[in-house]
Amino acid sequence: MDLDADLPQHLERHLTAFLTEAGAAVRADQPAFGSGVDTLTEFVLGGGKRLRPTFAWWAWRGAGGDPAGPDAEGVLQAVASLELVQACALIHDDLIDSSDSRRGRPTVHISYAREHRANGWLGAPETFGLAAAVLIGDLALAWADDMFAHAPLPPATLDAARPAWRAMRTEVLAGQYLDMRTQATGDTSPEAALRVCRLKTAAYTVQRPLHLGAALAGADDQRIAKLREFGDDLGVAFQLRDDLLGVFGDPSVTGKPAGDDLREGKRTLLVALGLQLAEDPERHKLIADAIGAELAEDEVDTVRRTLAEVGAVDAVEERITALTSTALAALERADLAEPAATRLAELAETATQRTS
Repeated sequence: MDLDADLPQHLERHLTAFLTEAGAAVRADQPAFGSGVDTLTEFVLGGGKRLRPTFAWWAWRGAGGDPAGPDAEGVLQAVASLELVQACALIHDDLIDSSDSRRGRPTVHISYAREHRANGWLGAPETFGLAAAVLIGDLALAWADDMFAHAPLPPATLDAARPAWRAMRTEVLAGQYLDMRTQATGDTSPEAALRVCRLKTAAYTVQRPLHLGAALAGADDQRIAKLREFGDDLGVAFQLRDDLLGVFGDPSVTGKPAGDDLREGKRTLLVALGLQLAEDPERHKLIADAIGAELAEDEVDTVRRTLAEVGAVDAVEERITALTSTALAALERADLAEPAATRLAELAETATQRTS
């Protein structure tokens, strides 16, 4: 059994086993909540890149974790639990952003609103959908804690990783709030966009998973600091690529309508730089008016073209390249064992050059 080579399948195995067991217990006690369990199970197992547990696994390996040792299965369960944190974040993020689709399918709140409407239930369908999405997202976070806490590892090993786990949970929620607040205040500065990137995405997507994996292997503070430095810059670069895909991505690949970030009013670095670089008042107004507007496809095309013409797209690409470079330099200083050092460098390229 090669855990390194077949990592995605082993992560899937642990997620499936946990969701099956946890779901069976809920259905036995509260049958009416079975549909919520099904929704979460399908959401988690129905797609995703598994980047967060993959970063954590390779940090564990690079800090001395042995895939043939007695802790390997426990570490797999612990890092796989990161996918449940991700599920919570995505379900709630779709609700906050009023997104209609995720991975080419209706978002959770939209799906439940449709179920309510189709059955002619009492009250407002939209309110029911909103409440269902909040609760199912909360279930994902609660189960993430359960899956992590009950990983079959020595208590001291789990205790070493708890600071990373606790910090990550707080940071992802704080980042969600900061993102929402930035949209509400209308702050379009590049500094605000980067603060959201670092807290909302970099911390829980790359930095804390690396911290968690290394801590599970007993890494010292110095190595963890270098890995966090790698993860911070790489996580921001990852989000900047996501920002570009949110405007320029192919919907058949990303699973979300093109231009959704504009319609949702996202104050991304791409938009912030577009406004900063648009010296022509008409171009500046065109970009500003697009934020949070219901844009037709031809209007999205016009905004795309304008962002490219003023140099915002090139500026974001340059920032991604620079951040990836500084991240890889930090990775080298972490002095990780092979094959983890090479795999993490490859992951850095995959995360920042992806198309979905």
